[in-house]
Amino acid sequence: MPALIINGKQVAAGIREQVRFGVERFAGEHGREPGLATVLVGDDEASRIYVRGKHRACEEVGMRSIGHELAATATREELLELLADLSRSTDVQGIVLQLPLPAHLDSAELTAAIAPLKDVDGLTPTNAGLLAQGRPSLVPATPAGVIELLRLSGTDLEGAEAVIVGRSDLVGRPLAALLLAENATVTVCHSRTRDLAGTCRRADVLVAAVGRPELIGAEMVKPAATVIDVGINRTQDGLVGDVDFEAVRKVARAITPVPGGVGPMTIAMLLSNTLKAADLQARAEEIPQPG
Repeated sequence: MPALIINGKQVAAGIREQVRFGVERFAGEHGREPGLATVLVGDDEASRIYVRGKHRACEEVGMRSIGHELAATATREELLELLADLSRSTDVQGIVLQLPLPAHLDSAELTAAIAPLKDVDGLTPTNAGLLAQGRPSLVPATPAGVIELLRLSGTDLEGAEAVIVGRSDLVGRPLAALLLAENATVTVCHSRTRDLAGTCRRADVLVAAVGRPELIGAEMVKPAATVIDVGINRTQDGLVGDVDFEAVRKVARAITPVPGGVGPMTIAMLLSNTLKAADLQARAEEIPQPG
């Protein structure tokens, strides 16, 4: 029996609608909508497309969006000053520093310059540390979206064996913490994993987030597993994920497509994080600043 296709577009639409109602509620309580600021450095076309998508999404749910664009030659000091200004601004409730940055800039240092309560990407040391301790505040959007898809697909995470292929700070590591919080037993694989196929075959829940087209074939998937494909790879045949979708769907219980699976969830969860950040800041006596 073919696998259940997990419709990320449909789930994301529902989350956006919830956020829209939340924005209306927040505006009624505080006299203005939450504001999301984006910071784009350089002229990377993919980054520019992602930022435009975030601004359109804000407009759709009634949020304010504030775009800042800097030249690829922008200095560390210019970025630090801008991020400090945004972290202090009462007009901004969420800050996104679009990655990757030009090579001369330190992404980790600059991300850490964002006030944790405005870090809607969940990447500052404060938010990453809280997540690692099992008491998350603002969680990276893509891993949060994966958890929503697993829940809504009826995947039982309690006691399940979960395998993540990929250990990035954006997906693999935070997702491992979220799955542990759901009482799954988690294995994180990477380029030096000795028996990748054998490890994957043990998984009740298999998440591919490594950026290699169709790396995961049917022979690597346990029958009736849930397979979440985070990868987006451009090939001559179009967009494909890290999973061989047509082969794996014959083995898995449920699977996300590419496109239309995890991708739509990322911006939806970013909007949800911005609304959550706005509520957290409204309840805080002051907004702690980094450093």
